[in-house]
Amino acid sequence: MSSIKKIAFGGGCHWCTEAVFQSLKGVERVEQGFVASEAGNETFSEAVIISFFPNEIALKDLVLIHLFTHESTADHSFRSKYRSAIYTIDPGDKEKLESMWGEFQAQFKKKLITKILPFKAFYPSDEMFHSYYYSNPAKPFCKKYIDPKLKLLREKFSRQVVPERMP
Repeated sequence: MSSIKKIAFGGGCHWCTEAVFQSLKGVERVEQGFVASEAGNETFSEAVIISFFPNEIALKDLVLIHLFTHESTADHSFRSKYRSAIYTIDPGDKEKLESMWGEFQAQFKKKLITKILPFKAFYPSDEMFHSYYYSNPAKPFCKKYIDPKLKLLREKFSRQVVPERMP
């Protein structure tokens, strides 16, 4: 078995982000909570930490899935709460992702606003909200906001999804 790597993603409600990454092959664990980075981005923002097996799902695929499943080109008024970011835990990942950024950008008409930031701190959300979607799939919030993301995941990234996890 290969070693597990970690990366963190922020961009929208962590209930949504958590459900997306819980639906993927090669993802061992998704920790929902709040992440802070360095100066300028040191305030905590909703995010998830992903523990994954790189021999089962590539970092590049995780990043593309993240970019497509949140508003990665929209600089809306809730960006302080929902910072569009990739938080690198492994220092080598920042350089890898920066070298691939042009390839990511080419898949979008508008400019990506997502930042690649170093991971500095995390605190988990309240346990009652963990696995929110898979505990409450019929709730209106899940139907309105999470189901469309999972539909996009099924359509665009079908090779990476766990079919049994899809609604």
